[in-house]
Amino acid sequence: MIQLTIDHAKAYRDLRLQALLQNPEAFASSYEEEKELTVAAFEKRFESGDSYTFGAFIEEELIGTVTLIPHKKEKLKHKSDIVAMYVDPRCRKKGIGRKLMETAIKKAEEIKEVEQILLAVAEPNKTAKSLYVSLGFKSFGLERKALKLDGLYIDEEYMKLEIR
Repeated sequence: MIQLTIDHAKAYRDLRLQALLQNPEAFASSYEEEKELTVAAFEKRFESGDSYTFGAFIEEELIGTVTLIPHKKEKLKHKSDIVAMYVDPRCRKKGIGRKLMETAIKKAEEIKEVEQILLAVAEPNKTAKSLYVSLGFKSFGLERKALKLDGLYIDEEYMKLEIR
């Protein structure tokens, strides 16, 4: 697992678009929205320093990602969000998602202000929820109709891991 840099922007964009096509129910962003973003836009995200995106590779191919976003506002600095977790379907059930999450959690633990990590998981995604529970995340709420995809509503469960 490595932290992605601007050198990985094209590979990240390609995998992100794949994720949005393969599992549109798992993300708030849509393929239609993100396909308009250029590689330069993703480079800018990596350069900003506002978040940490980690990648898993098989040889030279990026096959999984997760992003940790520490809150910047003074009253929220004790929190960090995990977003954009995805592993290529060809590479699932091999512990890659767990390693990505452990890497993001370790990074959060290195940030002295961060006390808790938050994430949202789409209700139909039982595999992801099971992974998060096994890592110590606990549910603290359910948002009904959080996402709307092709006229169907998707609930999202909010989960939290206390690290301090």
